[in-house]
Amino acid sequence: LHQILQNLYNDMIPLCGDMIGVAKGLAGLGALFYVAYRVWQALSRAEPIDVFPLLRPFAIGLCIMFFPTIVLGTINAVMSPVVKGAHTIMENQMVNVEALQQQKDNLEYEARLREGKAWLVDDEVYDQKMKELGITDAAEIVSMWGERLWYDIKAWFREVIRDFFELLFNAAALTIDTLRTFFLVVLAILGPIAFAFSIYDGFQATLSQWLTRYISIYLWLPVADIFSAVLSKIQELMLQQDIALLQDPNYIPDGSNGVYIVFLIIGIIGYFTIPTVAGWII
Repeated sequence: LHQILQNLYNDMIPLCGDMIGVAKGLAGLGALFYVAYRVWQALSRAEPIDVFPLLRPFAIGLCIMFFPTIVLGTINAVMSPVVKGAHTIMENQMVNVEALQQQKDNLEYEARLREGKAWLVDDEVYDQKMKELGITDAAEIVSMWGERLWYDIKAWFREVIRDFFELLFNAAALTIDTLRTFFLVVLAILGPIAFAFSIYDGFQATLSQWLTRYISIYLWLPVADIFSAVLSKIQELMLQQDIALLQDPNYIPDGSNGVYIVFLIIGIIGYFTIPTVAGWII
């Protein structure tokens, strides 16, 4: 889905061409007033004409004419390594978490073996145990069945809660990326108009405001990836602590994922503060 959003952005960029024609008209009219006013002002004061400041509208006009290449191409080329770098950090961190999770699962199974209750987590061992028990062990069979059923219910409930919050966590990340793509497309399409208005006196800040907003919104995705990497690092530390406990022969695992779910909730809430964090950068 993130790749689809990236393709959407690339497909919408050519629409800038529809605004470039309008922007060139606005920019040409603005350049005429801009140059005429300053030349007339210098002549009225019998001062020499400073040519260098008069080049500003022509430089902006050049940016408007080649807006997708000069403006968007330059900004995206500069910011793209930041996005890729943050995404690489997140992917590397996720790989570490997956490896530790597998190690924890193996140690938890070994802990159940030491406890003598491997049948709680292994279907084959449970079936074999049931076959070994005879009709005279009906009470033990019922007890094992009830304990296994209760264990499965608790595990199922924890898994459902975990999957639900993981879904919300991923949905929050996708929501941020969707809003980011939408705003970037709107800013890219209307960018030539913003550049054209910046030629007029009193609207010079339009150019800097457009650049600030575009770069700030562009940073939403790398900030989200770094935020995910931080949460993954927290999960890695939690897994390392669980692994250290499971390596103790006297430790009995309880299978609790409460703390992990708490951090997922924090992550879901934190994702919606990403626009504010990105705004602090620019």
